[in-house]
Amino acid sequence: MSEPRLLTRFRQETVAQLMKRLGLENALAVPALSKIALNIGVGSAKDDEKVLKEACLVLSTASGQKAITTIARKSVAGFALRAGATIGCKVTLRRRRMYEFLDRLISVVLPRIRDFRGLSTDSFDGHGNYSLGIREHFVFPEMDPDAVDNVYGMDVTICTTARTDPEALELLSLLGMPFRR
Repeated sequence: MSEPRLLTRFRQETVAQLMKRLGLENALAVPALSKIALNIGVGSAKDDEKVLKEACLVLSTASGQKAITTIARKSVAGFALRAGATIGCKVTLRRRRMYEFLDRLISVVLPRIRDFRGLSTDSFDGHGNYSLGIREHFVFPEMDPDAVDNVYGMDVTICTTARTDPEALELLSLLGMPFRR
């Protein structure tokens, strides 16, 4: 198997650029991607098992990896939620699949979002991780609109080894993330 396109770009171009811009002397000190976590929260899953299975199918199709269900840790009376109830599904991508997913996200999925004007730089968490939400799963080209009955949104969290948000912003910008200017 060949190496993912984005990983090759990272190793050949981005590392050298980051070393220069961040003033680093060791290539191992350069921030890198560590994982991408995808999540779909399905509030109605406690009432309808079919909705949860559909959400898992959507997430598995989008990521290329089998999704696992998530359960509520605590009971929340306001949401009529009990501890132990299934409330969504998640996938954690690492290594090869992580780079392939990010490449598809940047080059195919984000440009397909209606009225897309770039990603906000306010969605960093203070520790070098970036989160974004996708409102409908149909922006993924692998999705068959006839296969599911509902529209699912998902959360995408890109975790990096950067210690600060400006370092992570620089890394993701060099990888091609379309941030708003």
